[in-house]
Amino acid sequence: MFCLEKLDIESVKARLKENLSEKRYTHSLGVADEAVKLAERYGADTDKAYVAGLLHDYMKEFPPEKMADELKKYGVSVSEVASSAPKTLHGALGACVVREKFGIDDEEIYDAIFFHTTGKADMGILTKIIYIADYIEPNRSFDGVERLRKLAYEDIDKAIVLGIDETILDLIKRGLAVEPNTINARNYILLNS
Repeated sequence: MFCLEKLDIESVKARLKENLSEKRYTHSLGVADEAVKLAERYGADTDKAYVAGLLHDYMKEFPPEKMADELKKYGVSVSEVASSAPKTLHGALGACVVREKFGIDDEEIYDAIFFHTTGKADMGILTKIIYIADYIEPNRSFDGVERLRKLAYEDIDKAIVLGIDETILDLIKRGLAVEPNTINARNYILLNS
């Protein structure tokens, strides 16, 4: 069972700050705070939400061209689609590194960090929370963010589908492939809500 008291959170923040730019660090704090609020709203573990939100982008600024090779060291296979957009791999790599370097061996936190960029079918509540908190944290500013923020507290599944729709449309406009996990996440929610 995960216990926040066993984790030196100030040390975690210091290590996070060393690993990220000021902007990304501020974003991570925003996601952690938003994740706690969402966890309170949806009855999830607030400690896990805080830690997963705080560390979700731990490997975001690692060189993208090296992410696939690093993931292989952890036994994680990388799809052709993910290889074509290596920046999306920071969630998977982050989950592995956080488990190893911080000793956070909690499956819900691991899953939430791993899939925060792509989503997946049948996401647990913590994974959903980190996925949407990453979109709506207070430092985010884009057309439609206020609508998404409101919806996240009304119906997290509808908010996730809206976020995925926006992501897919953006990828299509840019002529990029869509990660199958993202499509599977959308379809699963639509077929099971």
